[in-house]
Amino acid sequence: MVKITKQTIIRDISWLAFNARVLQEANDPTNHLHDRLRFLGIFSNNLDEFFRVRVAALNKMVLLGKAAKMHLEANPDKILRKIQQTVITQQAEFDMTFSDIITELEKKKIFIKNEKQLSKQQKEFVSRFFEEKVRTQIIPLMIETIPHIPLLRDKSIYLACMLGSTKESMVQRYALIEIPTKVLPRFVIMPGTEGHTDVILLEDIIRYNLPSLFAPFGFDRFLGYIIKVTRDAELEIDNDVNTSIITQLEKGLKNRKHGRATRFVYDRNIDPALLNYLTKRLGLSKKDNLIAGGRIHNFKDFIDFPASIFHDIKPRQQPFIHPLLQQPCRIMDVIEKKDVMLHLPYHSFDSIIDMLREAAIDPFVQSIRITCYRVAKNSKIINALINAVRNGKEVTVVLELRARFDEEANIRWKAQLEEEGVKVILGLHDMKVHAKICVIKKREFNKTKQYGFVSTGNLNENTARYYGDHCLLTTNRAIIADINRVFDYLENPVKKAANLRNCKTLAVSPVSMRKVMLSWIDKEIKIARKKKPASAIIKLNSIVDVVLIEKLYAAAKAGVDVKMIIRGICCAYTEQKAFKERLSAISIIDDYLEHARVFVFNNSKEPVVYISSADWMVRNLDHRVEVACPIYDKSIQQELTDILDIQLAENVKGRILDNDQSNNYVQREEDEPEVRSQEAIYKYLRNKHYHR
Repeated sequence: MVKITKQTIIRDISWLAFNARVLQEANDPTNHLHDRLRFLGIFSNNLDEFFRVRVAALNKMVLLGKAAKMHLEANPDKILRKIQQTVITQQAEFDMTFSDIITELEKKKIFIKNEKQLSKQQKEFVSRFFEEKVRTQIIPLMIETIPHIPLLRDKSIYLACMLGSTKESMVQRYALIEIPTKVLPRFVIMPGTEGHTDVILLEDIIRYNLPSLFAPFGFDRFLGYIIKVTRDAELEIDNDVNTSIITQLEKGLKNRKHGRATRFVYDRNIDPALLNYLTKRLGLSKKDNLIAGGRIHNFKDFIDFPASIFHDIKPRQQPFIHPLLQQPCRIMDVIEKKDVMLHLPYHSFDSIIDMLREAAIDPFVQSIRITCYRVAKNSKIINALINAVRNGKEVTVVLELRARFDEEANIRWKAQLEEEGVKVILGLHDMKVHAKICVIKKREFNKTKQYGFVSTGNLNENTARYYGDHCLLTTNRAIIADINRVFDYLENPVKKAANLRNCKTLAVSPVSMRKVMLSWIDKEIKIARKKKPASAIIKLNSIVDVVLIEKLYAAAKAGVDVKMIIRGICCAYTEQKAFKERLSAISIIDDYLEHARVFVFNNSKEPVVYISSADWMVRNLDHRVEVACPIYDKSIQQELTDILDIQLAENVKGRILDNDQSNNYVQREEDEPEVRSQEAIYKYLRNKHYHR
């Protein structure tokens, strides 16, 4: 066991342990090969974002020197070295996993071929495909002849080429070709022998056709290696209150394209002279995370590896409409009688769209107020809100422009919404608005009624198909009153500064969330000290906040049974001799992304249950507007508790989060039934709703 010298585990090391769990799924032979490739893509995409954001932040802290130590558990240089060591180890495991998957694919007569493995028929196909679709999309950069190499774009891959001539051995030139994956498919299915499926990557089509590109210039030797650069993606936002947030964001987005390189990944077989030339011309050093990899980079594209070539993929279990909300019905009439909880993606997100569509056409609805953080590309949520305005409703949208990597899309949404007459509020200058809330006001027969919802996840019909979240539809007056207080504050943060503190039911960041959670843990500690049963179940994406972690330590020491379900970062040590009750934590990585935040406090067998948009991180608790909503309906409380109990019993896709972050699977006893929680929750909800 690791000797505990600090109160918490370093968050970046814990995050890498989380991504290792994703890699475990790619390495799991019980998963379908398509899913294993998808998990490799998710692992790669996660790592890209980690370097764009966290490694970029650590690099900046290195420049701060001693001042950075105030914010970190260790020297940032030391953390960066540990990151590089871990990433190199994981890359080796990644390569072995991909090699194993390739072998398994070949057993199924599916072959990913490179440019040297083509039949005569395939060579003709690849040449024709290049001439018809690729040639006009690429312009090679002859980098030796230009004084400055144009900025290599983040999220793009490049073919670094060595060109030579057998006639003039001293002639050697270098070129770069950006692979046009934004306009052409990365994976191309070729004609092959019957019963075989042959796939070639776009970069290998270009490799094969290098003679077609460069032979006219006197070259007859061609080598090409894939490289990519990951850049700092943090937006530098000015604190000048006289500059509009739009102007600041547009400037930040422009600067992001010129962000400092945080990682340079290259084919480990690259010619040393070419590698040396590129690193010098790009101004890179060993501190910039120079990482050797395989032939293939931007592996995130494998998330979309063509499923059509597989004939044995088990269809994903389909979301179903909550039985109380089956159409045709008036959703607002239903929730006027009883709160309804949607458990996504088991329940269909369509009910939320139906509720907003209903509000848009109901002649008695006067106004809709809603927060939007990340919406779908062709958002049905936005469509419903625009049609509400067209039907004479007053619609207010709090649009968080700074949702990372969705900034440009949100700027476009702002323009479209305002053009249609929607009142758009751009959140706060110094805080992101991350709460997922809505309130609908209706005036019928001289009586005002209000309906709303609070969600743990984004109002995005695309991600709602595979993100595990909860959404409470309610008319509870106390909850609705607090939702209105939050909106009043967001619309006028100067005059309504006290509104968040005046919330009586919602725990709201940045004013009361941490305090409320601490108070409930303290209550469990007091109960435990009286030798009575005390417990807490904490489900989060990430737990980093030192104050809350130390309070959980105190609870475990006092005898509170603390069980945690943490998908991502877990900075809490779970094994200490001082704990009377074990502070246990598991992580579930499976088909759906566990995204919900739920807190259950035993409270002397009178459970207190919250759902929330906020993780237990400093940014969520102190620098964002977030809400945690109490659940008052006893049947919904029981539903949530039952779902958490199923997840705590997970013994197929669950890993134990121990002090070493070793990701050991939860072991199943010989006589213990197999529990794959996501499948079990689906069956539980179907049986509960349809077999009463």
